[in-house]
Amino acid sequence: MTLTAPDVPRSPEPRAPGRPRSNRADEAIIEAALDLLAEGSSIEALAIEAIASRAGVGKATIYRRWAGKDALLRDALTRLKAAPPLPDTGDVREDLLVLARAIGHSKDPRAAKIMPCLMPEAMRSPEQYAAYQQIVEPRRQVMRDVLTRGVARGELRADLDIELTMLAITGPILMQKLLRWSPRFDGDETLPEQIVDHVMRSIRA
Repeated sequence: MTLTAPDVPRSPEPRAPGRPRSNRADEAIIEAALDLLAEGSSIEALAIEAIASRAGVGKATIYRRWAGKDALLRDALTRLKAAPPLPDTGDVREDLLVLARAIGHSKDPRAAKIMPCLMPEAMRSPEQYAAYQQIVEPRRQVMRDVLTRGVARGELRADLDIELTMLAITGPILMQKLLRWSPRFDGDETLPEQIVDHVMRSIRA
């Protein structure tokens, strides 16, 4: 005869050690990282010790929340950029204008000091390049969706190269904002509209 063990009630899952996570500490850490970058610290030189000191927390507090500096900075820079607009007016030109006007704009004044400094880091470091791609891909996807809808509605050419069109719209605006490449367009708030209309002439159905 086979004996079966009686049902044994399961004990509750053990609680994670340490104090509950504090949203206030999270915010202080991210703000400290952004402040230090805006003040001129490079990503390579920025140390967890410096972030902890500025935030008024211990290093262990940071490492309980993020695996390391790269993970922390990815979250901080994502916060800096904020969520992209999600236009869907039914008119592809109007949607593209909303997106083009948002390129290089941020409500946080630190963005103008931090974002240009990321480019050299992204070019030198595969890890930073991957982090940068994670930050910008949601914005690319929004524009990709706008163009795809434009093709589906018959507003845009059926053979449209969507990735090339995204580059043709975004590239010149970023180049002017980050590098001030042409004095003619320096400070020209109508540049996004000019770029969108210039591109639209070649991609309309």
